[in-house]
Amino acid sequence: MSVGKVLNEIKPFISMILLQVGFAGMYVVAVASMKKGLSHYILVVYRNIFATLFMAPFALYFERNTRPKLTLKIFLKITALAVFEPVLDQNFYYMGANYTSAGFASALVNMLPAITFVMATILGIERVKVKELRSQAKIIGTMITVAGALLMILYTGPAVPFPWTKPTHHNSAESAHNGNHRLTGTLMVIFSAFCWGGFFILQSNVLKSYPSEMTLTTLICLMGALLNGAITLVAEKGNMKLWVIGFDMRLFTCVYAGIVCSGVAYYVQGLVMQQRGPVFVTAFNPLCMIITALLGSFILREQITLGSVLGAIIIVSGLYALIWGKGKDHLDKFSDSGANELPLSTVHDCKHDSDHHHHTKNGHVASTKTNP
Repeated sequence: MSVGKVLNEIKPFISMILLQVGFAGMYVVAVASMKKGLSHYILVVYRNIFATLFMAPFALYFERNTRPKLTLKIFLKITALAVFEPVLDQNFYYMGANYTSAGFASALVNMLPAITFVMATILGIERVKVKELRSQAKIIGTMITVAGALLMILYTGPAVPFPWTKPTHHNSAESAHNGNHRLTGTLMVIFSAFCWGGFFILQSNVLKSYPSEMTLTTLICLMGALLNGAITLVAEKGNMKLWVIGFDMRLFTCVYAGIVCSGVAYYVQGLVMQQRGPVFVTAFNPLCMIITALLGSFILREQITLGSVLGAIIIVSGLYALIWGKGKDHLDKFSDSGANELPLSTVHDCKHDSDHHHHTKNGHVASTKTNP
C-alpha cells in the first residue's frame, strides 16, 4: 500500500482525535466562564456568530462555482439542523455541564453513538440483522452503553483522589441540593445527546442533496445565531448588560467555541461522516471524556466520583462493541447487500473539503460536539 493510501486511510482517525482535543478544551473553558457569570444563552449566540464569520469567507470563495441551488426544502432542513444542534443541543449541554461538571457531562454524552444507532435503526437507515454477528455486537454494545449511563445516574460513590485536588466537605442540605442539580443536569445532558444524534442523522441526509459542506456549515451557524438571539432576548428578559463581554475568558470562550467547535468541527465532521458514517464520527467521544475529566479536575478542581469512572468504563466498553459492528459494515461497503444503512461512501473527487461536527457535535451526526 502506498504512503498516499495509508495517509488517506488514517486521515479520518487523526481528524477526529484532534477534534476531540479541541472539544475537551471548550468544555472546560465554557464551564469556567459560566461559573463566572456568562449566560449559556449568550455563549451560544456569540459562538455561532463567530463560527459564521469564520466560515463564510471560505464558503464564498471555495464553493462559489459548486454551490447547489438553495431550495425551500433544503432551507427548512437547515433550519431544523440549527434547532437540533446550535439551539437545543448546545444550550442543554451547557446547562447540564454547569449543573454537574465538565467531566461528568463529557462522560455521559458518550451515549451519543448508541443513541445515534437506535435512532438510525428506528428510521430504517441502519442495517440490523439479528442473526449476523456484527448486528449482535451493535445491539449488545448499545445495551451496555445504556447500562453504564444508568450506573452514572444512580450511583455517585466516593471521590477519586488526584494529587492536585483537595477533598471537600458538604453538609446534608448541600448534598441534597447538589443531588437535585445533578439529576436535572444529567437529564439535560441526555436530552442534548438525543438532539445531537438527530442532528447527525439529518445532516447526513442534507449532504446528499446539498454537498457544499462549507456553505452548509455557515448557514447552520447563521440560523443558530439568529434563533438563539431571539430566544435569549426572551429568556434573559431583554437584559442588555449580559451581552457585554470584555477581553477576558468569556470572549476567549465564545471565539474558541465558535471557530474550533462549530465552524471547523462541523466542516471536518461532515467530511469524515461522508467517508465513514455518523456512528464513526461519534465513536471518538471517550477520548474527549478522558481529556475533559483531567483538565476539569486540574483547572476547575472538579471531583471525579467512583460512579462516574465505573459508568464511563462500561459506556466505553459498549461503545467499542458498537464500533466493531460498524467497522464490519465499513469493510463490506462495496458488497451488494441491498441494505439502506448510514452513509459510508467516500467523498466525491469533484468536491472541495467540507463541513462538520459535532458535535459537533457535536453534532454532534457530524456537526461534531463539538458535543456542545
